Amino acid sequence: MEKIDKRKDAHIDICLEEDVQYKSGAGFEDIELLHNALPEINMDEVNTQIKFLGKTLDAPFIFSAMTGGTSRGHEINKKLAKAAQEENIALQLGSSRPMLEDKEKSKYYKLRDIAPDIPIIANVGAAQLGQYDAKKLREMLDEIGADALAVHLNALQECVQGEGERDFAGVFSNISNVCKKMGKPVILKETGAGIHAGVAQKLFEAGAKYVESSGAGGSSWSKVEYKRGGRVEGFEEWGYLSSAAIAEISPLGNCIASGGLRSGIDVAKGICLGAKMGAAAMPFLRAEKARENVEKWKNQLKTAMFLCGAKDLDELSRAPALVMGRTAQILRLRGIDPAGFAQRSVEEKKKNKKNPTHYL
Repeated sequence: MEKIDKRKDAHIDICLEEDVQYKSGAGFEDIELLHNALPEINMDEVNTQIKFLGKTLDAPFIFSAMTGGTSRGHEINKKLAKAAQEENIALQLGSSRPMLEDKEKSKYYKLRDIAPDIPIIANVGAAQLGQYDAKKLREMLDEIGADALAVHLNALQECVQGEGERDFAGVFSNISNVCKKMGKPVILKETGAGIHAGVAQKLFEAGAKYVESSGAGGSSWSKVEYKRGGRVEGFEEWGYLSSAAIAEISPLGNCIASGGLRSGIDVAKGICLGAKMGAAAMPFLRAEKARENVEKWKNQLKTAMFLCGAKDLDELSRAPALVMGRTAQILRLRGIDPAGFAQRSVEEKKKNKKNPTHYL
């Protein structure tokens, strides 16, 4: 357990002190929201609220999983919980594995006294699901007052991590079992290498309530692990582009956009690509500034919506967007016509939510 604690604290230090970002970008630079010179709405009436996990939030934002299970991680999560409660957004905790292995660690995950009203999401690695049945996971959620469980797929990180778990045989069966027996929503996510449509389809069929794209372009966990002396060099830029992952997942079910989101404008772009929510970790890791950054993101999102002529998030999801560059090239290769995003209108309800279709 001490080894896990040291690893988690090392991850925090590396993310705060080292450059571990992808060089190639997340693809949001390829997305241009079509400016509406005649929005015909009052910006004061633009509504960024959304219902998520049974609770109404002021904006479609999630503090994505960062850390947990250590006293240092707990201090960060307490600050994030306070900011999330004050700004009325969701909070996803770091891996709950320390708590599952040591009951004493549960104190590091209990935040309901700070954040009684917001969605709190617990988190466990897919590779560890074989060790814990749905009953034990549900008990863990109930103990900390979590609304849902996120299961993270981190095959790339496990490959390059010196002490990583590389046996993923049977993981899908374990995911299906947890989704069916948990009795609470399950979110499936990557950790920065992305999810394409074929995998997303399986996850939704297994019972996932949301699939979080966690695409390439933000923080590279390969780079983080290499800073710790990881093995199998050369995978710093490995992964599926964040913007393309969002566009692929969204027609199949509820998508959470993540992986390289760095502003409220990026969240708006993610929603235009079909996502319901936007999640980010690195921009909020310096937790003392988290609330300030959330306020900035809220203002950016609301302004982007106004300039698209969208009075709510549903209308924003139909706003025309120009998908260009590398993202457009990838989507065409995957069977999605990027022109479909440009040729729609806020005023028109989607006749077919499965459109554009794509190769699975």
